[in-house]
Amino acid sequence: MKNRKPSSRAGDRVSSRAKEGTPVSKTDLKQAAWGNKILAALPAGEFDSLVPNLETVQLKLNEVLYLPGERIEHVYFLTSGIVSLLTILEDGTTIEVAVVGSEGMVGLSILMGVEKSANEALVQAEGLALRMRAEDLRTRFNKESALRDLLMHYIHLLLTTVSQNAACNRMHNVEERLARWLLLTHDRVGKSDFVFTQEFMSHMLGVRRAGVSVAANTLRRAGLIDYQRGEITVLNRPGLEDASCECYRTIEAQANGLPKA
Repeated sequence: MKNRKPSSRAGDRVSSRAKEGTPVSKTDLKQAAWGNKILAALPAGEFDSLVPNLETVQLKLNEVLYLPGERIEHVYFLTSGIVSLLTILEDGTTIEVAVVGSEGMVGLSILMGVEKSANEALVQAEGLALRMRAEDLRTRFNKESALRDLLMHYIHLLLTTVSQNAACNRMHNVEERLARWLLLTHDRVGKSDFVFTQEFMSHMLGVRRAGVSVAANTLRRAGLIDYQRGEITVLNRPGLEDASCECYRTIEAQANGLPKA
C-alpha cells in the first residue's frame, strides 16, 4: 500500500509502502471476518480453508492500495473503513466511480483475468481489512462454490454502482450528488461525524471546490448537516435521503440484496 495526500495533479502523487500485514490467530481472524459481508456469508468449511491465506492490515486515511496500471498483488476484504475507486483523467482530475465498505472487496478485476488496476483505490476512511494474495484468491475462486457465488453477486453490485454513478454525474445536480455521497459514507463509517475537506469532496464528485461549497451550505441551511472547518455532522438522516437523488436508493437496494449465509 502507499500513502499520499489527495491531489488534482497526477504528477503530484507521492506514495510510500505501508507495513506488512499482521499475523493473527484463527480465532481472531474469524471474529474479524464477521465484519465483512462476503466472508461472514461463507459456510464454515469454506472460510476455514481461507484462513491460512488471510492476514489483517490497517487501512490508514489517504493510503493508496493501487494506482492505475499497477499490478494487483493483493485483494482486500474490508471489515471497517471505506475505499474509494477513482478514475484519473490525463490532466490529473479525479472522480469517484464507486465506494467499497464492509459489504465488499477491493481488487475484483483479478477474477476477470485482469492483473492491473484500472483505477486508483484510495482509503477514504480508516479501518481494517483482511488481505489475501491475488493468486490465492483466484485459486480459491475456481474451487470454492460459495465464495465464487458471493463474489459474482458483488461484481454485479459494483457494476451497478459504477453505472448508476455515471448516470448520476451526468443527470443530477451537485447538491443531490453530495447528499448521495454523504449517505453512502454515513452508512459505511457507522457514525454521524466525519472529517472531509471541500477539496477532497470536490475530487470525489469531480466538480469544482466552489460547487461543493455551495452544495454543502445549502444542505447546512436546510438543517440536514453541520459543516465547519472540514468536520461534517449528519443532523437529519431522513432529510438527507430526501435531498439525495434516486441513485442512493438504487445502490443501497442492490447492496442489501447480497446473499446471506
